Amino acid sequence: MKLKLDKQQEFVIGGYRPGPRGVNALLVGHCERNELKFAGKVRAGFRPHLRREVFGLLKRLDVARCPFTDLPNSKTSHWGGGVTAEQMSEMQWVKPKLVAQIWFVEWTAEGHLRHAAFLGLRDDKEAKDVRREK
Repeated sequence: MKLKLDKQQEFVIGGYRPGPRGVNALLVGHCERNELKFAGKVRAGFRPHLRREVFGLLKRLDVARCPFTDLPNSKTSHWGGGVTAEQMSEMQWVKPKLVAQIWFVEWTAEGHLRHAAFLGLRDDKEAKDVRREK
């Protein structure tokens, strides 16, 4: 018998990689001691109309500086969850105001999300209250 034990929780959106049809990937994190810590890139879970809709909301929050205190990473993780210095220029940073519900399989040894998927935006939770759940 196979039993899947997947997880989900809310994460703060701190940036995104733009694509030809809107958002290509979200960069999400959680708050830890008044800092935004990077948790991973989320590409799955988007339909074309949702990529455009989320892009429109994020575009209004664009900023020049990366809000994550632990980026860039020195290398990407085995599961592609990191962001190197070279990849930083591909990203658009946003004010960490929006919260997304994210499904994932597990946390990697590097502290990143493995096999993450976007489930939707949350308007019932403040970004400053988002913590990593154990």
